[in-house]
Amino acid sequence: MRAGLYFLIPIGILVWCLSVEELSAGLSAFWAAMAMLFQMVTQRPLIAWFRQQPAGPAWRQGWRDAIGGLEDGARNMIGIAIACGTAGLIVGAITLTGLGLRMTAFVELVSMGNVLLMLIFTALVCLILGLGMPTTANYILMATLMAPVVVELGAQSGLVIPLIAVHMFVFYYGIMADITPPVGLATFAAAAISGEDPIKTGIQGVIYAARTAILPFMFVFNPMLLLIDVNYGWELALVVTGATLASLTFAAATMRWFRTRCTLLEVGVLLLVTFMLFRPDWFMDHFAARHESRPVSELQAIAATLPDNGRLTVVLRGINLEGDELTKTVAVALSELSGDAGAPDAGRKRLAEAGLTLMSLGDQTQIGGLRFGSRAQRAGWEQGWDVVEVKMPNPQRWSEFWVYVPALLLLAGMWVRQGRRDGGAPARRLHTTPA
Repeated sequence: MRAGLYFLIPIGILVWCLSVEELSAGLSAFWAAMAMLFQMVTQRPLIAWFRQQPAGPAWRQGWRDAIGGLEDGARNMIGIAIACGTAGLIVGAITLTGLGLRMTAFVELVSMGNVLLMLIFTALVCLILGLGMPTTANYILMATLMAPVVVELGAQSGLVIPLIAVHMFVFYYGIMADITPPVGLATFAAAAISGEDPIKTGIQGVIYAARTAILPFMFVFNPMLLLIDVNYGWELALVVTGATLASLTFAAATMRWFRTRCTLLEVGVLLLVTFMLFRPDWFMDHFAARHESRPVSELQAIAATLPDNGRLTVVLRGINLEGDELTKTVAVALSELSGDAGAPDAGRKRLAEAGLTLMSLGDQTQIGGLRFGSRAQRAGWEQGWDVVEVKMPNPQRWSEFWVYVPALLLLAGMWVRQGRRDGGAPARRLHTTPA
């Protein structure tokens, strides 16, 4: 196991490029593949060098491993390519017939504009589709059809949902479809190993997996769990610690067992602590707004003063292809600032690097140009739409991590309370098993 731990490096590069650098999926996969090829070529020569063995045969074997890996990857991609091609046909038909806009309208009608209901509907569709197709095909289809819909409707509701968060949401429930009876392939494999009934095994698996079903929703409402907008090491440590504790407290609440058997009141406290650790921003929003509104005339000046990889958030208003006037909130990460932030064209250059060209029409500012494939285009910015508001982070707002303090105090108080309640019978506690 330890001999192959370095193969996790390409996976880390892939996650970093997708979540932190916010590169496209293709470019992120390219850099991860390059890292893997580099490792395959150099691992044997490095081992030979440490063991003081001849490096020539090791280099030749390393290149053979790399070429063999490319061949195996090409063979394994056949099934995925077929699924992608099929999904492309479906997407093409939906785009050409205008069904995509109807699908957006249908989801909006079913969810009544509520983002939470929309996500629940998307999760149910993922689970239903997973009953009849493999996980990979399910993910490709749902990510192609539903991910843009969720991002678009979230933007219309004023919620900036990163596309990677929606993909992780769809991916998670696509995997869960493998354990949902009656067609869960993983449950049949587990039942064959255990010798139990496949349907009962699937139902029990769903019960266990339901305790983690809340996680994909947290990806959407708290993108910091995906390392989005995490700028410092201490923020990363707090996010990871809070998410881990929240997962443990949620599992304890669903099992009704912490240090000992929990009462209904204690279950409620555990659920409250879970929500406080997963969504600290929700509580902080009730004390201070996340953003403050700034005039559109300051857009370029604000773009020049944002930190490296800072997110520019604006409200756009325009008319869609169906002729409906819409308002939506979008954001784009700006690249590192090159040169003096006080230069007159510093903001314009950063916007241009993100793929945006602004055009002033009297008192109005309009998206005059949008480069295809740019960060702004992928983030949902629309050419020809008016910028009606610029949102800046509220400097008076406290850090949302302060919500962790009362959450930890509640958890510590419950730990002490249960310890006192069960502290008089150590022998009984030793033999007690949770129901």
